[in-house]
Amino acid sequence: MRIVVMGTGPFAVPTCVRLLQDGHDVPLVVTRPAADARAKKAPPRPVYEWAKAEGIEVFEPASINSVEAIERVAAYQADLFFVCDYGQILSDACLGAARLGGINLHGSILPRHRGAAPVQWALLRGDQEAGITVIHMTPRLDAGPALESLSTLIRADETAGQLEPRLAELGVDATVAAVRTLEGWDGEQAIGMRQDKTQVTKAPRFSKADGQLDFRLPGEYLVRLVRACQPWPGTFGVLTWGAGKSFRIQIRGARWSNSVAGWKQLEPGGVAVVEAEQVDPTWEAPWDRMLGIQCQGGVLLVGLLQPAGKREMFASEFLRGHPLDESTRMTLPEVPLSTLD
Repeated sequence: MRIVVMGTGPFAVPTCVRLLQDGHDVPLVVTRPAADARAKKAPPRPVYEWAKAEGIEVFEPASINSVEAIERVAAYQADLFFVCDYGQILSDACLGAARLGGINLHGSILPRHRGAAPVQWALLRGDQEAGITVIHMTPRLDAGPALESLSTLIRADETAGQLEPRLAELGVDATVAAVRTLEGWDGEQAIGMRQDKTQVTKAPRFSKADGQLDFRLPGEYLVRLVRACQPWPGTFGVLTWGAGKSFRIQIRGARWSNSVAGWKQLEPGGVAVVEAEQVDPTWEAPWDRMLGIQCQGGVLLVGLLQPAGKREMFASEFLRGHPLDESTRMTLPEVPLSTLD
């Protein structure tokens, strides 16, 4: 088939590679424009890099739904659009520029987690499974009939940065199967499974502010937030020693427990060193020494952190250089935060 690819981020790349390997004609890649030249750091565009390496023409419209952009894409007479991790919603007019319309590879089991950050929200909401869905596209966000869907168990301690590439690989065969379905489609009969509107949940994009930790919240939720926010936007707090020194730290790896031997109940944000042997013996601690932080319902056990301007390190290394005292604590936001979910 003649397939025009529309994508920007890394989630699309494994399937793009497979489409070429399977002999499909990919004459054009449409991707989000590069960041403003004044920006300090342009966001990565893996699909753009892949297309350039393969010698495929790249088109970077500010709006894919403009008359000029639609005319440009229509000139390629594509059978199908493959859309994944692109960043724009296609209009009816744009979808009509391909003979069979478009398919979208989405990083969730739809209709759960419609939106720009499905992997992060699967972790934040404590889902046991994650997955992918390939839909036949409509102009509504992630609302088309499902052609293929696959799921996988979420691993213990898995972060968004670890889960997303697994799902991207899971989506390859599903997309190939969806393409085969459309190759035999007459353009008239209904295909795919309609999504149950009563089961829709939203997965909006995270902001930097969403990574702020409030230790008045439940520890179980804070651990899910840490996992969902890795690698971006990261979760952070400020560790202070009275009125003296303070460190803004990103928490990179954490668990929580409501059973820490010898732990004395503190105010939310209160801290103490926790050794691995203090944790419930049926629970295998991944770190030998942790920064324990009092939160609602238990203790957040931080094993991996990154002080501002420094490299990532184990909590044990940080604590050797910065021992705690009675004044040490994690500051709390002035206005209590609520859970995102």
